[in-house]
Amino acid sequence: MNNKSDLPESSPKIFSNLPKDITASIVVFLVALPLCLGIALASGAPLFSGLLAGIIGGIVVGTISGSHSSVSGPAAGLTAIVAAQIASLGSFQAFLLAVFFAGIIQIGMGLARAGALSAFFPSSVIKGLLAAIGVILIMKQIPHVFGHDKDPEGEMSFSQPDNENTFSELLLVFEDIHWGATLIGIVSIVLLVLWQRIKILKTSIVPGPLVVVILGVVLQGILANKGVAWSIDVTHLVQIPVAETAGEFFGFLTFPDFKEWANPGIYTAAITIAIVASLETLLNLEAVDKLDPERKRSPPSRELIAQGIGNTVGGLIGALPVTAVVVRGSVNVSVGAKSKLSAILHGILLLVCVAIFPIYLNRIPLASLAAILLVTGFSLVNPKLILRMWNEGKYRFIPFIATVLSIVFTDLLIGILIGLGVAMLFILISNLRLPIRRILEKHIGGDVLHIELANQVSFLKRASLDKIFADAENGSSILIDATETDYIDPDVLGLIRDFKTTRGPANGVTVSLRGFRDKYNLKDDIQFADYSTRELQDKMKPEQVLQVLQDGNIRFQNGTLLTRDFRRQVDETAGSQTPIAAILSCIDSRVPAELVFDLGIGDIFSVRVAGNVIGSKSLGSLEYGVGVAGVKLVVVLGHTRCGAVTSSVQLVANNKNAAEVTGCEHLHTIVDEIAPSINKTQAENYKNANASEQESVVDEVAKLNVMRTVNAIIQRSQAIKNAVDNGSVLVVGAIYDVKTGHIEFIED
Repeated sequence: MNNKSDLPESSPKIFSNLPKDITASIVVFLVALPLCLGIALASGAPLFSGLLAGIIGGIVVGTISGSHSSVSGPAAGLTAIVAAQIASLGSFQAFLLAVFFAGIIQIGMGLARAGALSAFFPSSVIKGLLAAIGVILIMKQIPHVFGHDKDPEGEMSFSQPDNENTFSELLLVFEDIHWGATLIGIVSIVLLVLWQRIKILKTSIVPGPLVVVILGVVLQGILANKGVAWSIDVTHLVQIPVAETAGEFFGFLTFPDFKEWANPGIYTAAITIAIVASLETLLNLEAVDKLDPERKRSPPSRELIAQGIGNTVGGLIGALPVTAVVVRGSVNVSVGAKSKLSAILHGILLLVCVAIFPIYLNRIPLASLAAILLVTGFSLVNPKLILRMWNEGKYRFIPFIATVLSIVFTDLLIGILIGLGVAMLFILISNLRLPIRRILEKHIGGDVLHIELANQVSFLKRASLDKIFADAENGSSILIDATETDYIDPDVLGLIRDFKTTRGPANGVTVSLRGFRDKYNLKDDIQFADYSTRELQDKMKPEQVLQVLQDGNIRFQNGTLLTRDFRRQVDETAGSQTPIAAILSCIDSRVPAELVFDLGIGDIFSVRVAGNVIGSKSLGSLEYGVGVAGVKLVVVLGHTRCGAVTSSVQLVANNKNAAEVTGCEHLHTIVDEIAPSINKTQAENYKNANASEQESVVDEVAKLNVMRTVNAIIQRSQAIKNAVDNGSVLVVGAIYDVKTGHIEFIED
């Protein structure tokens, strides 16, 4: 636990937002009460075990956890597993031993950094989980708002213990409306909505849910004398086990049966609980982090350790298994909690109130608490979220909606697993359809198909690679580049070896390799010249060289630059150079010729001078390239927004001298070369134009200046003119657009 995020928070940081954390803890405590009881009831466990899990989730897990907003307690997603394991093991005491060992397993998982797996959970599933919880809260709390309390709070499965389901239970509400509870529920909802909309109430230090609970208790007392139809009996109130003495309270504790340690079923149950509880924890942790307005990142491995310690303690004293719970966490975030102190205090409140004030807590109407959860549900089911997921395409929306529907129509655990399964299916489909990065380079020595392997090459890429190899034509050249690859599946590796040594040569395909890790025993083997050689230079025509440069600029624009082995090119060109082109470009830092043409070391001569002007020295360099080095193409590469051209236009338009304006005594030689490309009309237009129009004038002059330089090269150099006349050299102009990266070639 050496990451900064794994370190305990400092005390000043924890207590700096004490008022907000206290009020948040009270609301979370009130919501947690019926949920703890309901989950225990739905699990077939003692009611006190649910309360104890809430206490441990707050005090023990909350203290150790690194999360600022997550709250732990008994999980609705584990109810089916808990009920099944209690029945399978034969007693609750034997089940507690399994919980104890599950906690130890979770601690080990946390120490092994298994929390890192949370980074692989698709966000579509996380968002689906949040939306599904919102839907379930709305549908499950509507009956409680109207006083129909047959299904226990905290029970979130579609199929209910009372042999009804989520939808059929809604229909039964109309047959079993309790008017007193309905009054409290509707008044509570209205008050909560107003509390969120009226600024003075929303910004007050008193949270709306706390006012709702107090109002519910008051109304419950008032309605007690209004007749049977309005009086709210104990079946519609919180029902905490009441201990008359301290001894009776401690008698609620249950201890594990260590005599069952040799029962293999204990360890099967422990592994099941550990894996499922860890999965729920990591998913819920991610979900609550997404709700946090401050977007604080919770350390997942530390959370597993905290949950493990919580379950180890809980198993020893009779608690249900604990996990991070998205319902409590979402309430915690919605009421403004700022640190994990809120979670800790909620656990302390549970302990104190359950031990000392259970009678007073048992006066809280379930309808008030249902109203809080229902409003929380509406905040989680955000129509904008659904629309955004729809707009992101089917590969995001289908896993999202599958997660929502699966959780709503099954239960939390099964729904999450289905959602993850659908997301994984779509990831597999997208991997199968996602093309391998291929770049066809019209190379100096002929066309070369570059196949650039990804960082991780799984077996899913085997079919795509096999198709590429099968489609390779006789006489073609393929480069398989693994420079950026860390892992290659053995099946894929075998396919590459076979194509390199057998299939490729048998079908007349030249196969080159580059960048494979030493462990794969595939050495670099380049079967084509990836730099200019004398032989290739002699074979190429000027038009072919021009095409190489045009193709290179297209790759530059598209962001598909070739991966080059510059170290190899340095070694191969150390003895001599045979470039294919000479480029006269401006000194502008935005126009590096080798990059914008996607060229390698040794491919071009690069002559740079401000404004692309031609002088005796630059002309001499170009003559050397044509007459001695044998280049086939000369390019005068100007560019838009050229500083040298802009300065020249400004000086000419204002009839100023370069030396007088700038203090640079040699700058006039460049201005004098550019000036003939500026006509009087352009100069006048420039003075009276706005910024956009001035830019257009400068770009027009830059283009004229390029063509003037092209003509000057041919006219002033007999060697270059002779080469042009006999067709061995082509001299062209080009303009590079600094906004788009596009190069426009001007051949005429």
